[in-house]
Amino acid sequence: MKTPITFFKFFLVITILLVSSTCYAQKFAILSDIHVTPGNANEGKLQEAVVEINASDVDAVIVSGDLTNEGSDEQLRNVKQILDGIAKPLYVIPGNHENNWSQSACKTFNDLWGNDRFVFTVGKLVVIGMNCGPFMKMGDGHIKQEDLIWLDKTLGEVVKPGMKVLSVNHYPLLDDLDNYDDYARILMKYPVITHQNGHWHRWRQYDTYGIIGLMVRCLDMGGGDYGYTLMDVDLDHDWIHVYNKTIGKERDIRYAYKINTDYYSIDERKTNHYVPQGFEVQRVYADDASIFTRLGIDKDNIYFGNSMGYLRVIDKKKAKLKWEYKTTSMLFSRPAVADKIVALPTGDKRLIWLDKKSGKVLTEVAARGPYVADGVVADGVLYQGGFKSFQAWDVKSMKLLWEFNDINNYCQAEPFVGKDDIIFGAWDTNLRSLDRHSGKLNWSWNNGKTANLYSPGNVVPAVTNDRVVIVAPDRYSTALDRATGRQLWRHHDNAVKVRESLGLSEDVKRAYAKTMDGTIVAIDTQSNDYRELWTTDCHFGYEHAPCIVLEKGGYVYAGSRRGMLAVLEASTGELVFTYKMGCSEVNGFEVDPVTGDIYCSLIEGTIWRISNKK
Repeated sequence: MKTPITFFKFFLVITILLVSSTCYAQKFAILSDIHVTPGNANEGKLQEAVVEINASDVDAVIVSGDLTNEGSDEQLRNVKQILDGIAKPLYVIPGNHENNWSQSACKTFNDLWGNDRFVFTVGKLVVIGMNCGPFMKMGDGHIKQEDLIWLDKTLGEVVKPGMKVLSVNHYPLLDDLDNYDDYARILMKYPVITHQNGHWHRWRQYDTYGIIGLMVRCLDMGGGDYGYTLMDVDLDHDWIHVYNKTIGKERDIRYAYKINTDYYSIDERKTNHYVPQGFEVQRVYADDASIFTRLGIDKDNIYFGNSMGYLRVIDKKKAKLKWEYKTTSMLFSRPAVADKIVALPTGDKRLIWLDKKSGKVLTEVAARGPYVADGVVADGVLYQGGFKSFQAWDVKSMKLLWEFNDINNYCQAEPFVGKDDIIFGAWDTNLRSLDRHSGKLNWSWNNGKTANLYSPGNVVPAVTNDRVVIVAPDRYSTALDRATGRQLWRHHDNAVKVRESLGLSEDVKRAYAKTMDGTIVAIDTQSNDYRELWTTDCHFGYEHAPCIVLEKGGYVYAGSRRGMLAVLEASTGELVFTYKMGCSEVNGFEVDPVTGDIYCSLIEGTIWRISNKK
């Protein structure tokens, strides 16, 4: 018995026959979410796909992100070697799996492929793609500010009358991207026929302000279905045809749709900017790049690193740039500020010492980077986590005092520095205590998980006189004996899903944990068992930003993945107010040593000051 042909399939077949007999279409092979690691099944299937694509008549090949599973240098070089076998013009961008836990702080991808964005033309079609994050920590997708500027400038220069645009990203033009509205506003200035993406590992068509969105298949769809996507773009007749191509089989039509470049307006999202009397929330600076670092603050200046590799120093009072220093990769570590020196841990595996007043380089050291951790300067010593190492540097001489190397992955969060001990986590599942003076191991605690992604790698420990409290992506709260590392209690509750965001009260009697449901939980640090003191909904919604929670002057400050600030009373947990500062993740809070004001940076490149005059 023959399978009946649906009307839709019949219509598509007739359309294809009519169009293909009268015109030439721009043809693309699209590989997305290939997730190749050396020796896995996807590696062999990608090699088969390369052979098929080379024998096809496509004009170009697009790889729209998630080439690997962990973004390691080994995995990137391995997949690069396979993709180099493609005999067609090849254009590649990374995905979240290349950006989030990269051992090179996202540098190796650019070293191998030359850039994390591309633009090219085929006939009258401009194809443009760029990176999407999240960058080196848990977060939503994010288009860097300099990439948005580049997108608008490039399309303005390249798109001529009669030309159309195909937009490419790993993420959809949807809420997965924190700044997708900004992205869409630029694309809507040009005749964009489709925004193509992967990430979801499935087929889907969608609509964003009239822009047609196309999600495509991953390499491995399950059930033995390995393959890729073929796209034919016919600008003469305003048609696009999208095919599923299972390796070893004939292509199968998936979508056929008319090109449409009629958009409708973006509804401005109304936000509550109510700030109670006595408080002030003010944006003090906007950068031309994204900011992934926390801020260094002294009596005169604000110090930060950005996604273009610049250390920038801003005058606090004038909000003007004083000086800057350029490195060769994105910066993720907070500049460490001492009396006369700024130490800059870089993504290009250096520790650079600069004169704080002039920005002159005093010396630089090739060290065990790349650095993505926040260092702490205490009593003339910089305590700095690196890649598979933790280091102590004398600030005055800029010399290494000691180094602890028995770490199997990179450090990320700020360490706790006590009188005689240093406590920090790493992405190798372990929390460690070192002797502050010698760097020798006091103790190491493991959560029992073997997966690195469950590590306490990006949480600042909450430390009292005798206890250490942490939270981690395994969603457990844990208390340890500070002297021995012995586990005192460990708590998991599906109703209280903690992750990486933590803080400590000024009297050290409470630890504040932000949950994945957008609540703040105050935990008793003195109790012999897990004990909640209060719980408050901050109205963040779903939440995963690892931003620290800060208490200052009797108030608790928390930030969200989407730029929301929440201020609570420390003793009761009462929510005082919330304020929408932007659309992207809050990196962290810092206290001005002179005024007591609170400063924070957002990934979208803005710096904010929160003042409490009560």
